Amino acid sequence: MGMTLDVARSVIDALVCEATRAAPKEACGLLLGSAERIEAAVPARNVHPTPQTHFEIDPAALIAAHKAERSGGPAITGYWHSHPTGSTAPSATDQASASGDGKVWAIVTRGEVAFWRDAPGGFEALSTQVVAG
Repeated sequence: MGMTLDVARSVIDALVCEATRAAPKEACGLLLGSAERIEAAVPARNVHPTPQTHFEIDPAALIAAHKAERSGGPAITGYWHSHPTGSTAPSATDQASASGDGKVWAIVTRGEVAFWRDAPGGFEALSTQVVAG
């Protein structure tokens, strides 16, 4: 899988900004774009009862994004969340909640963003390049 994922610079900026704003709680949301390129990072409410260490994307945000996708809007390519104190690697909690659906996960920690594919056999690190946009 030598594919490199293009990520718009505005996505990185938005992820770092949202993660910083939400700390010490985990921020979370959706990644929109295509299989080859992440165009947008949409913030969503973290509705998990313990948001300091877990995230659960507001179901209303998920439903709205799926509806938009079905009516010709941008595709949901994956999900993002922050680890206020951890690393940019998927945590044990992340591993447990992963579904192996092939979606992209972005994890933000202290100004750094790493991208992973939620593959059937577990998370795989993605090589990315930041592009204009």
